[in-house]
Amino acid sequence: MFSSNSPPLSVAAPSSISRGIEASAPKLPPFRFLSSRRPRLEAFCPSFTLPRRLFLPTVSASIWDALTGGNAAAREASFAVRRGMQLFRQGDVSGSLAEFDRAIELDPRQKAYLWQRGLSLYYLNRFEEGAEQFRLDVAANPNDTEESIWCFLCESQLYGVEEARRKFLEVGQDPRPVMREVYNMFKDGGEPEKVFLQLQIFVERFFG
Repeated sequence: MFSSNSPPLSVAAPSSISRGIEASAPKLPPFRFLSSRRPRLEAFCPSFTLPRRLFLPTVSASIWDALTGGNAAAREASFAVRRGMQLFRQGDVSGSLAEFDRAIELDPRQKAYLWQRGLSLYYLNRFEEGAEQFRLDVAANPNDTEESIWCFLCESQLYGVEEARRKFLEVGQDPRPVMREVYNMFKDGGEPEKVFLQLQIFVERFFG
């Protein structure tokens, strides 16, 4: 998992939400959840910055080896995930998806945990497959706030905002107050001000 010293991840709200988000997927640099280029869903929240580790956890090869018994296919699948993440950072989203799919071929057990694949699918406009991936992730980890939100972002492209909210994946209470507010904002159309307040508290507590 990325450490607390990881560089912050710039996020800004996506736009054109009010009429069901007909715009095409944002052409964003990798790992920009919401960018200053003002992609869709802007109505949800203004720009703000979150630590990269909030959105980009990863499982080391050694941990995955312990979970899978250390077989060669599982190790190679782990390396494929790493390569996919690197390609995504470099802007090669199609290449990243190919690596994630290869990881699943090598070790099908990976699929339920490959939220990274969901991001690639989202940025390739493959929203139905992206939603499926994020739903698998949440089924494996019922407390996964971020994947619930990403599933909503995919399904809002498919069904419109109101229907996507009706399908919104319920998760357990996130221990991070700022992420609880982000979750509530997407799920219920809550108040961005509450997110900023919790973010300010977080920054003052850990960096003030």
